[in-house]
Amino acid sequence: MRRAAVIVLDGVGIGAAPDADAYGDGGSDTLGNTLRAVGGLRLPNLEALGLGRCGALAGVAAARTPTAAWGTCRPVSPGKDSTTGHWELCGCVLAQPFPTYPHGFPAAVIAEFSRRTGRGVLGNKAASGTAILDELGAEHLRTGSWIVYTSADSVFQVAAHEELVPLAELYAACAEARALLTGEHGVSRVIARPFVGTPGAFSRTAHRKDFSVEPPAPTLLDHLNARHVPRVGVGKVDDLFAGRGICSIHTATNAEAYTLIEGALGGMRRGFLFANAIEFDQSWGHRNDVAGFARGLEELDRWMPRLLAAVRQDDLVIITADHGNDPTTPSTDHSREVVPLLVVGPRVRPVALGVRRTFADVGQTVADFLDVAPLAAGVSFLHEVWSD
Repeated sequence: MRRAAVIVLDGVGIGAAPDADAYGDGGSDTLGNTLRAVGGLRLPNLEALGLGRCGALAGVAAARTPTAAWGTCRPVSPGKDSTTGHWELCGCVLAQPFPTYPHGFPAAVIAEFSRRTGRGVLGNKAASGTAILDELGAEHLRTGSWIVYTSADSVFQVAAHEELVPLAELYAACAEARALLTGEHGVSRVIARPFVGTPGAFSRTAHRKDFSVEPPAPTLLDHLNARHVPRVGVGKVDDLFAGRGICSIHTATNAEAYTLIEGALGGMRRGFLFANAIEFDQSWGHRNDVAGFARGLEELDRWMPRLLAAVRQDDLVIITADHGNDPTTPSTDHSREVVPLLVVGPRVRPVALGVRRTFADVGQTVADFLDVAPLAAGVSFLHEVWSD
């Protein structure tokens, strides 16, 4: 009857990883830099758990007697995108990075995508998702051509105006792109990016849809599925695993995710809850919105008592992240960072977990806790935190 939950605060890193310079991310520290930029915040509930022991955070003290186990996790898979981070959390460590296209996709790829979908292509470059709409949205409305763009991540993004291109056609085009982008061009995700509005006032809608590659090896979700352990998803987690091993209710805001997490914990008898809080990344990190990020941290802190109220005696709840997205740096892309690790539950001993060598320690711990086959990567810390 055990229940485990992993809550991923998307993009909430807590300091540059040892190899951050190789990614151009030296000095990135999403939590630390954000809190310093706003002069510190009062986050009393996160402070009580032990967040201030995970790193130097302005306004967040290192609690003398934290109520959670605490530490950090280093990434070992190459890359810094959500897919790579979530896969590693679930025990699938990549040997090679996904391909990226800082100068746009090869002409042959774009030509074949255009041929298969019957529309031309605008853009084909790395760009901010909002900036490229300002640049090319009017031309898209005039010509009907797709807006194709990428980022520092391994993504092929296709934008189209909902009043010009039906969602079904956009999704079908992205499915064609997913079928096309394999082998050496096997990007992590193809993303449908519908938008609305008029020139000068375009905005993306909530109808985004991701088309991911499947993990190349078994993950925690596969191991749970093999043992018929129930799995509940909140946020985009199903997209990141190409729907393998989990279904998920998507959310547009963190508040929606928090409500669904509470509801899931209220209704689950046993099993695994896997949740993603998207706005730290999508709404604030990618837009360099320091003030919004800070407000999001305050919202998260206010929610903590409601989360803890839903936790039962034998529950294991892990709060962590998948990468960084420092809103204080010039870049609007993800950053290669270590991530915070807080482990909560009435039977969890509040101990220091140190710097874990891989995110996969999280998934290995859940596998250990829920008594399924060990994962290929990671070291369980269950024996360190669990009080029998």
